[in-house]
Amino acid sequence: MEEALKAIAVLTEYRYTMDPGFCVLGEKWIPRATKNVASARRFVRDLAADWNTAEDTQEIAELLTSELVTNAIAYGAADIPATSTIRITVGRDGEMMTVDVYDSCTAIPRLRRATHMEISGRGLPIVKDLSHNWGWTLNPYGKSVWFQLVAWP
Repeated sequence: MEEALKAIAVLTEYRYTMDPGFCVLGEKWIPRATKNVASARRFVRDLAADWNTAEDTQEIAELLTSELVTNAIAYGAADIPATSTIRITVGRDGEMMTVDVYDSCTAIPRLRRATHMEISGRGLPIVKDLSHNWGWTLNPYGKSVWFQLVAWP
């Protein structure tokens, strides 16, 4: 337990000191369960509305958040206990809204194109195509997959 608390402290320090211009608008921790994807979507959509983002930003942010949280649940948890959590952080850096989805798995996300017969494999291409920028960051305790939207032009 002590090691987990140290890991959270390191992650918190890392996250909030990355860039002095980055303003955290909200953060939510959810249990790693499919039923919580809707909660993550609502959280991001509501923050985007509260902060008066540009037209279509709310819907796009909601969709892309759904893709990243679903991936964190489905693919980011191979050897991680089901009791682990996923963190969603929404921030602002100038005109950009950044949504960062953290999970405790260090597996690198793979961008691929699904064939027309496959039922999965379209999430990251959707994130790539609809976001201004996207990527992932590894750290010793997991990874963050993030996207940015021009929300305040």
